[in-house]
Amino acid sequence: MADAPLLEVDGLTVGYGNAPIVHGIGMRTEAGRMNCVVGPNGAGKSTALKAIAGVLRPMSGTIRFAGEDVTSLSTDARVGRGLGYVPQVANVFTSLTVLENLQVGAHTKRSLLKARLESVFALFPPLKDATNRPAGTLSGGQRSMLALSRALMADPKLLLLDEPTAGLAPKLVDDVWEHILLIQSQGIGILIVEQNTRRALSHSDAGYVLVDGRVAADGPAAEMLARPDLVEMYLGGA
Repeated sequence: MADAPLLEVDGLTVGYGNAPIVHGIGMRTEAGRMNCVVGPNGAGKSTALKAIAGVLRPMSGTIRFAGEDVTSLSTDARVGRGLGYVPQVANVFTSLTVLENLQVGAHTKRSLLKARLESVFALFPPLKDATNRPAGTLSGGQRSMLALSRALMADPKLLLLDEPTAGLAPKLVDDVWEHILLIQSQGIGILIVEQNTRRALSHSDAGYVLVDGRVAADGPAAEMLARPDLVEMYLGGA
C-alpha cells in the first residue's frame, strides 16, 4: 500500500479580491519526495503556492497536511506543523544579520534553536562564517542559502519553494539546485514552482503543468519529459 500523501490539495480555487486565478486544482506531495509545478507565466503557479502556505485564503477547496485540514490555519500555524515556505521575493531580512534571520526562522521552534543552527551550518558551512554579516551584503548564492536555511530552522517536513532560481546566473542556478537536492536527501519533501521546466522535471518525482489556472497535465516527471506533445504545447524550450 502506498504511503498517504503528506500534502493533499483538493478543489483549490484562489485569487485576489473576487477574481479567481486558480480554478479547482488538486495536487499531492509525499514525504521525502520532490514534486514540481510548471507552466507558462501567469498560469497561477505562485498563487497556488501562496494559498498552500497560508498567505492567501482560498475561495474554495481543502488543503490537508500530515492528515490535518489546515485550510483555515494561519501561515505561522502551518509552519508550526512542519510546512515551510520560501517566497520568490522578500525571502530574507536584508537589514538583519545572518544569525538574526535564522533566529526569526526558528520562532515557532525556540526550544530547538541550538540544534537547528547546528543542522543548518552542517548543511551550509559558508553561513557559519557569515553569522554576523547583514543579509543585504551577501552574494546571490549566499542569500539563496540563507532563504532556504531560514525555512529549515522550523524543522519542516515539507518545503514550498517559489521559483528559487529566478534571476540567478547559470552557475548560481546549479548551486541552488545542489542545495535543494541536499535538503531533499535529509528526508524533507519539496513542492517547487519553477520557470525552468525541464530542469525542474529532471529532478522531480512528479510534476503538474498549470495553464490558465488549471492542471493541464500531471504525472511522473520522467514520463512528462518523454512526451513530445506535452513538451511542445506547454513546456517550451525552458
